[in-house]
Amino acid sequence: TINDETVELVQPYFEMEDYTLENGKKVCGNVAGLLSWTKAMVVFYGVNREVLPLKANLAKQEGRLKIANAEKDKAQAELDEKQAELDKVQAKFDAAMREKMDLENDAETCKRKMQAASALIDGLSGEKVRWTQQSKEFKAQIKRLVGDILLCTGFLSYCGPFNQDFRNLLLKDLWETELRAHKIPFSDDLNLISMLVDQPTISEWNLQGLPGDHLSIQNGIIVTKASRYPLLVDPQTQGKAWVINKEQENELQVNSV
Repeated sequence: TINDETVELVQPYFEMEDYTLENGKKVCGNVAGLLSWTKAMVVFYGVNREVLPLKANLAKQEGRLKIANAEKDKAQAELDEKQAELDKVQAKFDAAMREKMDLENDAETCKRKMQAASALIDGLSGEKVRWTQQSKEFKAQIKRLVGDILLCTGFLSYCGPFNQDFRNLLLKDLWETELRAHKIPFSDDLNLISMLVDQPTISEWNLQGLPGDHLSIQNGIIVTKASRYPLLVDPQTQGKAWVINKEQENELQVNSV
C-alpha cells in the first residue's frame, strides 16, 4: 500500500536531525525499531518501484523465451528429420559416386587394353610380311636340314685334328661336293658355329678365357659337343686355362706334367 504520496509525507521526518536510530534508542527500543522500519520501507519502495517493471518484463521475456524454445525445438525436430533424409541421400550419392569411379576406372583400364591391343594388332600386321618370309625360309631350312646335319656331324667327328684351312677344304671342297653329287640339299652359306652353339654360350666361354676367333670357338664346340674325348695341342695353354675355368664349379682336378 505504500505509494509516492506516503513517501513524500514521511520525507520531512527523515530530514530532521533527531530522526536517527541512536536518538530512537535513547527514547525507546520500540521507537528505534519503528524508525528503522520506516526508513527501510522507503528504501524498499524505491527499489521495488524499479524492480517491478523488470519483473514484469522478465515474465514477458520468459514467455517469449518459452515460445521461442518451443519453436526452436520444433525447428530442431524438423532439422533432425531433414538431416536424416540428407544423410540417406548423401549415402546414396556416395554409393553412386563410388560406382561411377569404379566404372570410370574399368573404362580406363578397358581403354588402355584396347589401345595396347590395337598397337599389338598394328605391330603384328606390320610383321606379317616378315613372318611370311620367315615361314618360307623355315620350310626351306627343313628341306636342307639333312645336309646341314651331315656337315655338322662330319665336322664334330673328323675336323678336330686339323687347322682352319684343312677344315674348310673338307667342308667346302669334299663334303659339299659329295652332297651335291648325291642330290642332298644343304645350306650353301651354312654357319657351323651358329648351328651348333648360341651366342650367350660363346660369350660365357670368352669370359672363361677362350679366345674369340673362329678356330678357337670351333675347338670349344668340338670339346663340348663331340662324343670322343678331345686331345688339345695347346702350346700357349689357352685351352688349359679355359677348361680349368669352365669346369671349376665341377671341382675339376688337374695333374700338371
